[in-house]
Amino acid sequence: MVGVEIFLSGQNLSKSFGARPLFENLTFGIFKGERIGLIGPNGAGKSTLLKILAGRETSDGGVLSIRRGLKLGYLAQDDRLENAHEGLRVRESLALALQDLGLEDYEVDLRVKDGLDKAGFRNPEEFVSKLSGGWRKRLAIIAKVLREPDLLLMDEPTNHLDLEGVLWLEKRLSDLRFSFLVVTHDRRFLERVTNRVIELNKRYAEGHFSSQGNYSRFLENREALLAAQTAREDSVRNIVRGEIEWLRRGPKARTTKQQARIDRAGELMGDLSELKYRNAQGRAANIDFAGSERQTQRLITASKIGKSMGGRKLFGPLDLTLGPGDKLGLLGENGSGKSTLLKLLSGEALPDEGTLKRADQLRVVTFDQHREQLDLGLSLKKALCPNGEHVLYKGNRIHVYGWAARFLFRQEQLDFSLSRLSGGEQSRVLIARLMLKPADVLLLDEPTNDLDLQSLEVLESSMIDFPGALVLVTHDRYLLDRVSREILALDGKGNARFFADLSQWEDWRAKEKGVFPIQEENQKPGFSSKKTKELRDIEAAIRAAEAQAAKAQGALEDPSVATNAVELSKRQDRLNAARLAVEAAFKRWEEFETQD
Repeated sequence: MVGVEIFLSGQNLSKSFGARPLFENLTFGIFKGERIGLIGPNGAGKSTLLKILAGRETSDGGVLSIRRGLKLGYLAQDDRLENAHEGLRVRESLALALQDLGLEDYEVDLRVKDGLDKAGFRNPEEFVSKLSGGWRKRLAIIAKVLREPDLLLMDEPTNHLDLEGVLWLEKRLSDLRFSFLVVTHDRRFLERVTNRVIELNKRYAEGHFSSQGNYSRFLENREALLAAQTAREDSVRNIVRGEIEWLRRGPKARTTKQQARIDRAGELMGDLSELKYRNAQGRAANIDFAGSERQTQRLITASKIGKSMGGRKLFGPLDLTLGPGDKLGLLGENGSGKSTLLKLLSGEALPDEGTLKRADQLRVVTFDQHREQLDLGLSLKKALCPNGEHVLYKGNRIHVYGWAARFLFRQEQLDFSLSRLSGGEQSRVLIARLMLKPADVLLLDEPTNDLDLQSLEVLESSMIDFPGALVLVTHDRYLLDRVSREILALDGKGNARFFADLSQWEDWRAKEKGVFPIQEENQKPGFSSKKTKELRDIEAAIRAAEAQAAKAQGALEDPSVATNAVELSKRQDRLNAARLAVEAAFKRWEEFETQD
């Protein structure tokens, strides 16, 4: 462990939501000096566990032990300051947050000044009610940090923050002297600020998996554990098969040895059932956008376009060309014009200046971050399948039950209205609808909101494989770095600048602001940012190839095509091609590693 002093421990903690258990028999400890990232699929109970640790809820079973005198801080997921702060100025709000600590007035003043400086507030006398959502979130975070707890619990602190805000939070957390536990889906954030990662998931025998180190180390350790667990299932299955054959021969339990073997066979069947259940929990939504396979080289061409809003120039003059295979990432603070640029590219709005041309009969599919395309009054079944009982996907008719299952929906949910679904479930509905539309151009505005990490990994793979042009707006830098082949940064003041990758943008930003970017823990010594990016691209290609191979393997094992020889042959060919792609990716990695 990082520290020998234990802050709190949970023994056999359990919690249910109605009749459904969120987690059962969780046993773990949190130690001084730890910076923990808590992850897991939607519905695993991460927020609920944080509330239990913070004393906001009680567990249904088990014991929570907290060190006497431990100072705990808690930042809720939607904490952007309570109503009591509405009539206060920023400086007064921070002073109020420190009111019950027994500090002298001069100590409060010093902490508030330090917090304002480090949070970047230019006008401490501004009213809290006038702040944007992102700046209110910054204020809520800094209010908790200034209290200097022994352990700070944070639930999705990057919510409502733009990219600049997330980078600020990374720097602030890296400088903290106290421990924290943070729930987040931001993989780059986990990579940079944590020294332990815990995944809450029923796929593990103990209900969770803990890994010392950052997110990269967690992925390595998890892969080894899951491979061993899958191998264990295969081994137990083979043993059970032999025991079933023995039982079918009708052994008479006349001896203690025979009775013990019968009992052992029953135990093995129970073990196999448990392993199959745990290994099945790793499923993620089956996301795969359909490209139109149009061969046109120029899909969208923008020449000297510009756009203003409310008398303020957002960007321009801007030149931009998109063709098949182009993948452009958009960066910029909230209000810089990212969503507006997407509307110009989709044809929903016109530029104020310049010309924008689209290929004839261009098919553009847009993911809207505000989910305005969803009628929340519709049932889930109607939203997934507007007509009849089947959807048409890539030329195949799929029953609505099977289509729903691809996105991790249960059959009994089909009659639910969309308003009853969580934010992550609504995101999956929108993605499911978009997948039915063949596209030349995909415009994705914050598609990762509320998606769990497993679904993010599948979404990433699908974006990489998409054959058309793709424009991505996201605060998820890990995804942005993996998918984008070029970055366009907007500053909301009329300026737009292209970058080869995210690391180049971060280097430029650091020079502009006179600060140094956080060094990545997994950057190879002596590697330039360009070389590091190349290595990350190769590793991303390996993961994408392995994901495609796994998907092809699953398609081949689909029982619905077991008697279709033609389809089986096609799927075997796709699996063979995917395996060759994996081998090629690994060969490229080996060649890279041997370079001087």
